[in-house]
Amino acid sequence: MKNEIKLPQGFKASAIESGLKKHGGLDMALVYSDLPAAAAGVFTTNKVKAAPVLVTRENIKGGKARAIVANAGNANACTGQEGLRNARMTAELIAGALGIGKGEIMVASTGVIGQQMNMDIVSKAVPELIKNLSSKGLMDAARAVMTTDSFPKLSMRESVAGGKPFRITGFAKGAGMIMPDMATMLCFIVSDINPEGMELNRILKENADKTFNRITVDGDTSTNDTVLLLVNGASSALPVSKEEAVVFSDLLAQVMDELCTMIVKDGEGASKLVRITINGARDPMDADRAVRTVGNSSLVKTAFYGQDPNWGRIMAALGRSGIHMTESKVDIWIDSVKIVEGGMGKGLEAERLAGERMHNREFTLTIDLNEGGFSERLLASDLTHEYVSINASYRT
Repeated sequence: MKNEIKLPQGFKASAIESGLKKHGGLDMALVYSDLPAAAAGVFTTNKVKAAPVLVTRENIKGGKARAIVANAGNANACTGQEGLRNARMTAELIAGALGIGKGEIMVASTGVIGQQMNMDIVSKAVPELIKNLSSKGLMDAARAVMTTDSFPKLSMRESVAGGKPFRITGFAKGAGMIMPDMATMLCFIVSDINPEGMELNRILKENADKTFNRITVDGDTSTNDTVLLLVNGASSALPVSKEEAVVFSDLLAQVMDELCTMIVKDGEGASKLVRITINGARDPMDADRAVRTVGNSSLVKTAFYGQDPNWGRIMAALGRSGIHMTESKVDIWIDSVKIVEGGMGKGLEAERLAGERMHNREFTLTIDLNEGGFSERLLASDLTHEYVSINASYRT
C-alpha cells in the first residue's frame, strides 16, 4: 500500500544520508513545490521550543512556502542563539540553492535535545538534496525523518473539485515523546488543490485538535512538535462550492487521523492500540481531563500491556483527575463487555471476557460518567518493558 502513495502534482521530495544520525541511515529530507504554495502550520505549545519551530513559526506568517527541510538525529532544541542561527542558516542554504526566498523555507528537526547542529554536515548535504529532488522521492523522505520509529508513516487521499482531480499526501514521524498539544512529532502534508477561498490555518488547526491532539504514547509533549500543510494549486482543482471545500477538510482529517493511528501503533515498545472514549461528562473540559488522565496513567497503561481488566486503576485515575463525578454513576466497558456498573465490578466472568478482548492488538475502553452530555476520545498505547529499554539507552 505505502509504495502506491504518491506526491501531488507540482511537488518533489528527496532524502540523503548526511551523517547526522548516530547509527547512520537517511537523515535529511527535502520537500519542494514547483509553484508558490499556501502554507499553514500548528506547533508545540511546550514553553521550551526548538530553534526550527521558532524559525518556521516566523517564516510561515507570510502564508506562503516553497519547501520544507527536515532532519533527524538532532532536535536543535535548547541550543540558544547559536541554534537559532543554525536553523536560519539551514533555510538560507536551501533557499540559495533553489533560488527562492529564505522566508519560503520551513525548517523542522527531530532527535537528541541539547546538541548544536553540525552545520558543516548540513552545508555539504544541501547540493545533493537539491540534486535528488524527484516526484518519486516521498518514501525516502519519510524514512529520513524517522528516529525510534519502526516504519515510515504515509497516507494519501484523492478526490475531485470543480471537475478536476486533486490529491492530499502526508507523512509523519513519531513513536516516543508523544502527546502533542498544539496548536518528538513531525507531520508534513501537501496538496495540489487550489487553496483559493479556503482558510487553511483554521482547517488545519481544527483537524489537529481532532487528531494529533487526541493521541498519547507516554504523555510527553515534545519541544519540536510541528504539523505543516502546503497547498500549491498545481492540479487546477478549485472547490466551486462550500460542499467541495468541506470535502477537502474531511479528506485532510482522514490523512491526519491515519497518520495518528500509525504513530500510536508504533509507540516505543507498544503492543496495544487502545481507543479510549469518555461519555456523559458534565462539560467539555471534564471530558478532556478525564480521557487524558486515564490514557496517560502508567498503572492503566501497564494493565493494558498485561491484558488485565483492572478497572480499579481506571476508577482511581478518574477520581484524581479533578473532574465532577459520582463514583456510583460510573460504567466501564472493554469493547462490548461491561466490567463496571454503577461504580462496582460486574464480577469475575465479565473480567475474564474482557481479558480475552485485551489479548487483541487493538481494543476499546469506554467510560460513561453519566453526569452530562459531553464526550471525548483519545488514542493510547500501552506501557511495556521495551519502552523503558529504548528510552534508557537513547543517548548512550
